[in-house]
Amino acid sequence: MAARDEVVDAAYAAGWSVVRGMPERLARLTFDQIAVAVAARRGPSVRRLEANLARVRPEANRLELRLLTRDGIRTYMRYWCEIFQLPNLDVEEAIARMDAEGEQRIHDAMAAGNGMILSLPHMGNWDHAGAWLAGIGYPFTTVAERLKPESLFERFVEFRESLGMEVIPLTGGAQPPFAILAERLRAGGALCLLADRDLSGRGIEVDFFGSPAKMAAGPAALAVDTGAALLPTTCWYPSRMRWGVVIHEPVAVPTEGDRESKIQAMTQEVARAFERAISANPQDWHMLQRLWTADLDPSKAPTPADA
Repeated sequence: MAARDEVVDAAYAAGWSVVRGMPERLARLTFDQIAVAVAARRGPSVRRLEANLARVRPEANRLELRLLTRDGIRTYMRYWCEIFQLPNLDVEEAIARMDAEGEQRIHDAMAAGNGMILSLPHMGNWDHAGAWLAGIGYPFTTVAERLKPESLFERFVEFRESLGMEVIPLTGGAQPPFAILAERLRAGGALCLLADRDLSGRGIEVDFFGSPAKMAAGPAALAVDTGAALLPTTCWYPSRMRWGVVIHEPVAVPTEGDRESKIQAMTQEVARAFERAISANPQDWHMLQRLWTADLDPSKAPTPADA
C-alpha cells in the first residue's frame, strides 16, 4: 500500500473510532467549524461546488453564491460527521428522526412483487435513508465505487452492510453488477442506486438545469428490463437533528419506442425529479465533481465571476 493510501485509510479509521466516540452535538459543532474554514480557503472542490450551484441558481449574485456554497460545504461535512456516528444510532431512533414523504409508494411498489429501484442524487444523507429503509422492513442492494486503498473500500462495505445493505462493487466483482441487480429485482427485492453522476462512461445525456449532463442509465435500464418500479428519491436536511427523504411518483415505462428511447425518457424524468428537489434545497446537494457535459472538457468549464 502506498504511503498516501495508508494515510487516507488511517484518517477514515480515526473517523470511525474517534468521531464515533464524541457526543453528537460536539461532533456536529466540530465538523461545522471545519466546514466554515474549508469554505473560506476556496480550494478546487469548493470552487467546483460553487460552479455547479451557479447552474442551479443562475440568478444568484456573487455574495449569495458564496453563502450558498459555504452552506453546501457545511451540509457536506455534516454528512461525513453523521457517517462516522451513524453506527451509534439504533433502528428505532433512525426511524424516529426521519421525516419521510411518500413512504406509501415504497410499500405499494414492494407489494406489487416486481421489485423496486430507488434512484437518488448525492443529496442529504443517503446512508441514513438506507438505514431507515432497512429499518422499516426493506433491506436492499446497492453498488459502491471501488475506492483506493482496498482497505478503505472494505471499511465502507462493512459499514453499509451493518446498516442492512447488500453492497456489490461497481468494478472487480465476480459478476457484472447489472446482472446481479436484475437478479435481485426479479426475486422481488429492492435497490438503492445513486444516479446523478455517470461512473460507467455509458450514461444517458439529459437536460439538467438547462444544459446537457450525463446521468447513470442503470436505474431506468433495470426498470425496463425487469418491470420493477422506478422511484426517484431525494434526501435533505429539514433541521439540525433530523433527516428528510422524499419518495417521488414512480416513473412509468413508456408504452412506445425501443429500449434505448425508453431508457432515455425515463432517465430524463428522474433528472426532472432531481431538479425539483435540488432547487428546493440546493445547499444539501453534495456535488463537488464535474457533472455537466461542457464541464467535463476543462477548456469549456464555466467558472463563477469571482473565481
